[in-house]
Amino acid sequence: MSKIASWITCTVMALHVAAGAALPLAIEVYDTPNDAGGSLTLTWSRAEAGAASSYSVYVATAADGPFRLATATATPGLKSAEPGLFGYDDDNDGFHVLHISDYATGNGEERESLKDGTTYFVRLGVQTADGEALGVTMSATPRGNWFNTSKWNNLILGIGLSFVILLYISMARRKDLFIRRIAGLEALDEALGRATEMGKSVLFVHGLKGMDQIPTIAAVNILGRVAQRTARFDTDLRVANVDPVVMSVSQEVVKEAYLQEGRPDAYRPDSVFMAATEQFSYAAAVEGIMVRERPAAHIMMGYFYAESLLLTETGSTTGAIQIAGTDSYTQLPFFVTTCDYTLMGEELYAASAYLSREPKLLGSLKGQDVGKALIIGLLVAGTILATFGVDTLTHLFAAL
Repeated sequence: MSKIASWITCTVMALHVAAGAALPLAIEVYDTPNDAGGSLTLTWSRAEAGAASSYSVYVATAADGPFRLATATATPGLKSAEPGLFGYDDDNDGFHVLHISDYATGNGEERESLKDGTTYFVRLGVQTADGEALGVTMSATPRGNWFNTSKWNNLILGIGLSFVILLYISMARRKDLFIRRIAGLEALDEALGRATEMGKSVLFVHGLKGMDQIPTIAAVNILGRVAQRTARFDTDLRVANVDPVVMSVSQEVVKEAYLQEGRPDAYRPDSVFMAATEQFSYAAAVEGIMVRERPAAHIMMGYFYAESLLLTETGSTTGAIQIAGTDSYTQLPFFVTTCDYTLMGEELYAASAYLSREPKLLGSLKGQDVGKALIIGLLVAGTILATFGVDTLTHLFAAL
């Protein structure tokens, strides 16, 4: 017996109506594939046009009943509408399909859900102009399935890309992998060097997202690299936060960076502070710091909203070097026009690998690039094939 449960197939049967006409229906009832259980699927061949006005499915827990109504419909679905279960066979247009997960108890509007491991007896009723004709009784048992076979393409892709990433991590441990030059990150040393020469501070500004968001994680990684350099250069670092959790993480990251550089005494806990907890209060507080203290470099990393232009416009009037990075495409135009350097989109995520050259980060970055190139290639190939009516590749990677 398979995990999907046994298919119980009935031979072609005839439902006789008063006029003597027969409705040939090939009936199958089985556990619904690729589900979590508690469901049965019923399929049958399409009757001749106009022969049936509606269909009803009856369920019982014993072969002799009593049978209760599970569902009734005049427009049952087709197999072809569910390729995840039945594939893309052209014959699927010739079969109706219904899924049942509960049935009426006979006590008002209460319904009983199908239970896994329980055998149910199912009958199909066909309503015609001359009345309802019932087919033979069939049985099936619902069960949960361990694996969704319609998602095997995701499994293969996931395993394949994981292998590529591990391969590149291994290569990164043996040699230095090439990453294209990112001007904004190359300018970090220039900005920090300028601040050191001028005896001024460096201001690091977080976006508005919390610590559970990817842009904030990427920004904290960059903060760690910036803190290492400011510790090495003995430059004052100021980190403005809008979220208390992000502030706590940033304090630990900066403290660890100073410790790694052998300068734990240079770390000041109050250099990583809460500027405000609201968007525009935060913007006003940071702008005040820019105007009063006039840091030599402003580094803005994370996810920003409407405050982005307020911050960068104010910063540009102070003459500071401004380096910004965000994956918020709505704010990128403001950063590009008001900052000296801008990390756009995925450059923000690549920054930690670019700055540290750490093998795990570097190998992961290169492996992901290969995966993106593969996906782009498949999109192009699928588009070309679909143009000529070949849908094999399109079906292979369809989201089912």
